[in-house]
Amino acid sequence: MSTCPAGHQTSATDYCDVCGLAMGDAPAAASDAAPPADATPAADASPPAPAGGTCPNCSATNPANALFCEACGYDFTTGSMPRPLTPPAPPADAPAAPDAQGARPAAVPPANPSPALTEPWVAEVWIDPDWYADQESTDPLPSPGLPKVVALHHTSILIGRVSHSRNITPDIDLSSDNGISRRHAQLTTDGTRWWVEDLGSSNGTYVGGSVGALPTAPIPPGQKQEISEDDRIYLGAWTRIVVRPAAPGEA
Repeated sequence: MSTCPAGHQTSATDYCDVCGLAMGDAPAAASDAAPPADATPAADASPPAPAGGTCPNCSATNPANALFCEACGYDFTTGSMPRPLTPPAPPADAPAAPDAQGARPAAVPPANPSPALTEPWVAEVWIDPDWYADQESTDPLPSPGLPKVVALHHTSILIGRVSHSRNITPDIDLSSDNGISRRHAQLTTDGTRWWVEDLGSSNGTYVGGSVGALPTAPIPPGQKQEISEDDRIYLGAWTRIVVRPAAPGEA
């Protein structure tokens, strides 16, 4: 167990699993310094009830305010295991282990355990300058460019940042945005309608329309909110996501 620059106990070696700080970063020197994007909850967020402590599933010790066990992923707020995490993909140049006959099987990518979608859907992921300005992040804004189109193949989609130490491989990987938590939010669908749920992220998940002002209140953690065709999902320091049916050739 290591201690992050902000003083949290964490088993991760890259970013703190409690506040998201890089393990090599130094804490802010002054009280009025801008906090890291993934370290301070939004002022108007509704924080979940304190949890954490000793995990009843694997007996690992966790910070008192942890929402999930850092060792096994046990959900302290609901008393259940979250959806299974997919193992990290082996390096592209790593050969597969031979079977009993000495033959090397073809590499198999990590599998999403949720049912497959019968109709093709995609998520448009875009760097939104307006959302970035509203968040007042200290991180430099990347060039927005064109939206990244991510094909959605299953009824449950994890949004977050990759953590090799915790075997977290999100379906929508937003690792470039430091305002995103490891397990930030989850999309679910019945094949026609979609819902988004915040998984206790540090900076919250927001839903707004295609016109009008940006949203100011995050959705309550652990509560699913339906998203319509014109809704936008805002999260992190600059990320905006739109879920829509796939155009021909996109999925």
